[in-house]
Amino acid sequence: MIKHDIVMEVANRTGLSKTKAEMAVETVFETMKRAMEQGERIELRGFGVFNVRPRKTGIGRNPRTGEEVVIPPGKAVRFKPGKDLQTL
Repeated sequence: MIKHDIVMEVANRTGLSKTKAEMAVETVFETMKRAMEQGERIELRGFGVFNVRPRKTGIGRNPRTGEEVVIPPGKAVRFKPGKDLQTL
C-alpha cells in the first residue's frame, strides 16, 4: 500500500474530495514528522507507538577495501506495534 492508496481510502470512506483527503493525509504525516524531529513520542492507541532513539557511534567496513569506517551517531525511528496490531 502506498500513500495514494491511503488517500483514496480516506476519500472513499469519508466522502471527501481527493484533494481534501490528500491534504488531510499530508497534514497527519507532516504533524507526525515534526513531532518526531522534536523527539516526541507518538502513541496511536490500538495501532502502536513511534519514538526516536539515539543511535551509537559505530565502526563499519568498506566492502571493497576492508578499511574500517567510523559511523557517526544519529537517531533512529522505532515502531512498537499495539496489541490489536500484534494479533494479526
